[in-house]
Amino acid sequence: MFIRMAQDKHTPVLLQETIELLDSKKGDTVLDATVGAGGHSLEIANRIGASGALIGLDQDQSALDASLDKLGKAGPRIILLRENFRNLDKALESLGIKEVDRIIFDLGMSSMDIESSGRGFSFNRDEPLLMTLSSEVTPETLTAKDVVNSWGEESLADIIYGFGGEQFSRRIAKAIVEERERGPIENTLKLAEIVTSAVPDWYRKRKLHPATKTFQAIRIAVNDELGALKEGIDKGWASLKKGGRMAVISFHELEDRIVKNKFKEYGKNFEAKIITKKPVVPQREEVLENPRSRSAKLRAIEK
Repeated sequence: MFIRMAQDKHTPVLLQETIELLDSKKGDTVLDATVGAGGHSLEIANRIGASGALIGLDQDQSALDASLDKLGKAGPRIILLRENFRNLDKALESLGIKEVDRIIFDLGMSSMDIESSGRGFSFNRDEPLLMTLSSEVTPETLTAKDVVNSWGEESLADIIYGFGGEQFSRRIAKAIVEERERGPIENTLKLAEIVTSAVPDWYRKRKLHPATKTFQAIRIAVNDELGALKEGIDKGWASLKKGGRMAVISFHELEDRIVKNKFKEYGKNFEAKIITKKPVVPQREEVLENPRSRSAKLRAIEK
């Protein structure tokens, strides 16, 4: 069962900065590739008005339900689809839409997913090791349980270091493999306990939970988040009208690097104008109010 959070717990990151850089107009067709609880989309809807159209994509049905509650009375035509943004071309095609005026990607994990999805994103409660961004989990779906219990030690160490930047990745991978020989690792608290036991005592006493980077890395691997980002941005760019704008909010160095390089690629041959020469980051006040925004970087581009 998936529990929908109260709407007021969702705080969109870099909201005003994103809205200003997108610069949506009345009558625009806008694609929110990661609609979540609809925080950014609500402001966009107010900009584009009754003559506009807003298409929202998300893999989590509970997020779409929350968005519908928030956006249902907004002015423009609202279309919400459960879909991975790497398939945004198929989503638009299914609606008979060839081009859009604006596209936004917010790559952050919502508090809805972390705190109440029940899919194992948090190490603060005991949940099944799923870590799937999609709310639909089938027997064929790759889950965190599969990764933790069946991937080789070297592969585990590589993703924990490569996707999480975890300096003790090899110790953690070794501990995971040793523990699973005694029995399968099936829940979040068990995994967090294994990670914590594998790192030095001083590392456990830091402000950041010792399992943070490992959980992040496994989640990225489970959902092929970096591959999906490359594919989604390319397809979004292909679907953008001339004069249209795309904004991307990333929260991870690897994500930001992909966005930066893609924008540079589009900028060749004068096909694009990069609006943000350097990424826009949250002001101190926003970070104090919403600590999860501290690593956010916003980039924008015009076709």
